[in-house]
Amino acid sequence: MRDPIRVAVTGAAGNIGYALIFRIANGDLFGPDQPVILQLLEIPPAMGALEGVAMELDDCAFPLLTQTVLTDQPDVAFAGANWSLLVGARPRTAGMARKDLLSANGPIFVSQGRAINDNAAADARIVVVGNPANTNCLIAMHNAPDVPSERFTAMTRLDLNRAKSMLAQKAGKPLQTVKNVTIWGNHSGTQYPDVFHAQIDGRPAAEVIGDDLWISDTYIPTVQQRGAAVIAARGASSAASAANACINHVQSWYAGASEDDWVSMGIPSTGAYGSPAGVIFSYPLAIEDGAYRIVEGLELSDFDRAAIAASGQELLQEREAVGDWLS
Repeated sequence: MRDPIRVAVTGAAGNIGYALIFRIANGDLFGPDQPVILQLLEIPPAMGALEGVAMELDDCAFPLLTQTVLTDQPDVAFAGANWSLLVGARPRTAGMARKDLLSANGPIFVSQGRAINDNAAADARIVVVGNPANTNCLIAMHNAPDVPSERFTAMTRLDLNRAKSMLAQKAGKPLQTVKNVTIWGNHSGTQYPDVFHAQIDGRPAAEVIGDDLWISDTYIPTVQQRGAAVIAARGASSAASAANACINHVQSWYAGASEDDWVSMGIPSTGAYGSPAGVIFSYPLAIEDGAYRIVEGLELSDFDRAAIAASGQELLQEREAVGDWLS
């Protein structure tokens, strides 16, 4: 068998972590022939719950799971990790402003960034899921100066999946016919789910939909606010769909994504398409041999540019709010 891939997962006993780690152990992340080692990080009060999760992992008898490490120490969790999935984060509570949430998460991602820097494998890749994902990713990246910045990504795949599903349903077409949807900017209410460069059944998606008012007044705000709608409906935030999106994010980064059906991830900003420098920004990406690149040559309308600028401005404000954590 191949050498196992070490996967660190933070917040592993939480709802997203619980929905995620069994799929990793089953081979959904890297394929049916790739063994894995799970290195699971939790806060001390949750270690009992994590032990229960580990019992369930044992009881599943996953052939690909060669070892499970349980710890409340970041240095242990990230030791030799090839992939680090940063799921755990301080949740937003009633009355908490976004700035307060950013500040509350700062120390967590400072600590994890430093632990990744000092302990992770030379080929380490990092996916930040815990919200506010883009700026938490920025904090971790700044605190891991020895890890190439392009190894840090923030997950906008859940937004992408939501957008594609909604377009397929509106068009009455199979999901696999919806391609080249883009999520620009921040994983927040300012994100821009771009239908105008997408295709459905090989035709421009906006042309297939044929309803610009629906796109502007229903599709875009629904995708932007879908997380809040899930919370309102089920009394808890997205868990299974977030875990699935994390799986998809890693699958694309690991196996590739062509310009015929690009994906979106938050990556260190380059200034492309008018995005601001110095933040984590979501772009359309093609991926080959583990290296991503921004899809070039897309013509932007004034509407596109305004939406991208609005999300970029929010990210600049978030960066300012966490300046103390950017070492």
